[in-house]
Amino acid sequence: MNRVKIGILLKNPQIGSEILVKGWVRTFRSNRFIAINDGSTINNIQAVIDFENEDENELKRITTGAAIEVVGELVASQGKGQSVEIVVKSFKIIGDANPEEYPLQPKKHSLEYLREIAHLRPRTNTFAAVLRIRHAMTFAIHQFFNDKGFYNIHSPLITATDAEGAGEAFQVTTIDLKKVPLDENNEVDYKQDYFGKETRLAVTGQLEAEMASLGLSQV
Repeated sequence: MNRVKIGILLKNPQIGSEILVKGWVRTFRSNRFIAINDGSTINNIQAVIDFENEDENELKRITTGAAIEVVGELVASQGKGQSVEIVVKSFKIIGDANPEEYPLQPKKHSLEYLREIAHLRPRTNTFAAVLRIRHAMTFAIHQFFNDKGFYNIHSPLITATDAEGAGEAFQVTTIDLKKVPLDENNEVDYKQDYFGKETRLAVTGQLEAEMASLGLSQV
């Protein structure tokens, strides 16, 4: 059976069909209702489990943050908060999440706290929404220029040049700053650096765009 993304499932629910979904457990209520999210939408899908006929040890593994696979029938929901839900026929824990250690619990977390767990921030509604909005804006900009015949070029991230009015540049070096090599003029010997010259992070792709426009016209 092929996996179905939750986002697609909620947009076009096929009531009565048997489906397979995979995602992370958001909440597990009353030993019966599992809220699952797979990142394809900000919305969760509810899976209803018959806990009386399931292994108690396996049920204990259904904790917030655990990765789970669920197979079941998609039905119209009888409860509030969702239009459809999954009646679970079988489930499998793909990855456990220790409830004593998993830092994201079903409550509101401050932005200060989320800075400490950057690897899990996209699982929160706040950061997920921001990332989705930024994606939509980036896609719209690229589509706008593409439709008007422009080419997207990739300028270097590390450069030895600068552009007028670009602001202060940030230096990039492999030189040991505790043992900086000096040349005969008592200046930094950049010949011993990785690129053999002074380099910095690019702050603009202006120069590369000017060159590319002489061959591609619209960039």
